Amino acid sequence: MRIVIKLAGALLEDDQTVRTLASQVAALAKDGHQILVVHGGGRLFTATLKRMGIESKFVGGLRVTDRVSRDVAVMVFAGLLNKKVSAAISAEGQPAVGISAADAQCFTADPMMHNEVEGGLGYVGYLTGMNTQFIESLWNDGLVPVAACLGLGADNELYNINADHMAAACAEFIGADQLIYLTDVAGVLDGERVLSAVSCEEIERLVQCRVVSGGMVLKLEAAKRAIEGGVREVRIVGGTEPDALLLASRSTENHGRQEVSSGPGVPGTLVIREPRNTAQTALSAA
Repeated sequence: MRIVIKLAGALLEDDQTVRTLASQVAALAKDGHQILVVHGGGRLFTATLKRMGIESKFVGGLRVTDRVSRDVAVMVFAGLLNKKVSAAISAEGQPAVGISAADAQCFTADPMMHNEVEGGLGYVGYLTGMNTQFIESLWNDGLVPVAACLGLGADNELYNINADHMAAACAEFIGADQLIYLTDVAGVLDGERVLSAVSCEEIERLVQCRVVSGGMVLKLEAAKRAIEGGVREVRIVGGTEPDALLLASRSTENHGRQEVSSGPGVPGTLVIREPRNTAQTALSAA
């Protein structure tokens, strides 16, 4: 299978968690799966800016990224975190290579529109293209590509991309069988209850009813895009749960192309195109 795995930046702050997840990524690659890892790192980015005396500016919850902040983003995403993840996977006996948009122009981007102004947020962009031939060449050489959340613009500048949206777009471009979001919560939560499944049509209601907020809204929006773009299965899973990645990835293998499981033993939340029955709707009673 082709699997895109998005690692939340919060998971990368704990070295033991990084090692545990790297071991699971390595195991999947050794089993013959074609893996693309995409990672975030927003909290470390913010902390690094603060340490350097650079103020973080937000407009409507979106970070404004000027040239200096963009350069720090490249340092954090394509430098420290990217190499930390690729080194951890390689240490598990599965060679991995850290890549960013500048490498073989593997990820291209356009500036984000804000208030009908292109580039209104500075060097913030969205993914518009992917050098799939380059990614496939890495797989053919037995390597796991680990991608920083950056895109190369037509102006040859690097743009900061939301990692959730980038992972979804990558999954579309490579025709992934599965997209797995590993995050620092157990899945999509309704209070303290993890929703086993959420359909695309339910996402708007979850947002309007404030069942979900913040970063989970972005994940669900990205998951919906991926499903509508042809990705067969999307899961949102707590990355610190034992063997969470292995269990989530094997659910598709075990249940075939026509049916996927969201039952006991499979962690997190499955995002599906349509509710399979009323008992499985996300807003049903616990």
